[in-house]
Amino acid sequence: MGVRTPRLSPRSGAGPADRAAAAFREAYGRPPDGVWSAPGRVNLIGEHTDYNDGFVTPFALPRGVAAAAERRDDGTLEAWSLQRPDERARTPPAELAPGAVEGWSGYVAGVLWALRSAGHAVGGASVVVDADLPVGAGLSSSAALECATAAALDELYGLGVPRPELARLAQRAENDFVGMPCGIMDQSAALLCRAGSVLFLDTRDLSVEQVPFDVAAAGLTLLVVDTNAPHRHVGGEYAARRRDCERAAESLGVAALRDIGEDELAAALGRLGDPTLRRRTRHVVAENARALEVVRRLRDGDVTGIGSLLTASHASLRDDYEVSWPQADVAVEWALSAGALGARMTGGGFGGCVIALVPEADVETVRGAIERAYAEHGWDPPDFLPATPAAGAHRVT
Repeated sequence: MGVRTPRLSPRSGAGPADRAAAAFREAYGRPPDGVWSAPGRVNLIGEHTDYNDGFVTPFALPRGVAAAAERRDDGTLEAWSLQRPDERARTPPAELAPGAVEGWSGYVAGVLWALRSAGHAVGGASVVVDADLPVGAGLSSSAALECATAAALDELYGLGVPRPELARLAQRAENDFVGMPCGIMDQSAALLCRAGSVLFLDTRDLSVEQVPFDVAAAGLTLLVVDTNAPHRHVGGEYAARRRDCERAAESLGVAALRDIGEDELAAALGRLGDPTLRRRTRHVVAENARALEVVRRLRDGDVTGIGSLLTASHASLRDDYEVSWPQADVAVEWALSAGALGARMTGGGFGGCVIALVPEADVETVRGAIERAYAEHGWDPPDFLPATPAAGAHRVT
């Protein structure tokens, strides 16, 4: 799924929804029952906190995944992607089980499996997908695919599943069917975000608040820098971080690290003998506090004031959580030196994107500084995308 060269440049011609609908008509000789779109996301702050019952603040991008779909009477799932035209997947009902469907189509099949496992009367479907969201950039193309599929199946079969529950089922598809132990943030962002706002999500009780986020009104741009270092959870590193947090919480006698307050951090660190667990705990507790402070400042209309918190988040992710990568560190360093008010890696880490909060007058200066730094290191040039908060999953046609 997604565009690879350049990874954040718009594709020519029609958008993903039109392309998916046209491809469906060509393949099946009739229009689809509908086309649904779900966005990628940027997490403003609150990284690796979602599986610790913490706080996250994502917003949806105006790029994503479109799914042209129709019902099938035979219970079979047939799925193919315009990015993988030779990999059409056909999954009969008897083969719809965790581990049975590999590759990108596992995310589609997993949603159907999760819905059925939850007791929803969902038959088969034919699904054609297209995207203008890059894979490997840490912008959650997998959740966008899951949630476009979930929105399609929910409406095709008249299920009426509430959006928070649909997000849970999409997460289950990724956790249990695909085998990626992600938190709930990405699916919640893809289904619940609203244009012009960040989604303040408490991942423990799934309560949400739409917090206005208008960077342009503050004379700023939130610049997304695709570092062009592919986003991979190398060697199970993502799962290892999650296990570290679970071990730390167990050692501290709490349900999750969210239960350690900032004023309790020093004492908690003193009770942890493992230095790795101390670092992981310090990041999660401090990151939750930063997320709450960002939300407070945004409620007060202080967009400029969140910059230092973004930068502190990056330092914590780099030093305590150890999920940053060289291109991200250089992008953050040079963005700040060229006038950015704050910058940090975003997403799970080990590759992907950086965000920088930049005064509009300094955007080109920041871009140029990062490009020169990359050239000096001999890296592939980065790509840039000014990000504006967009709407969550919806029916396009």
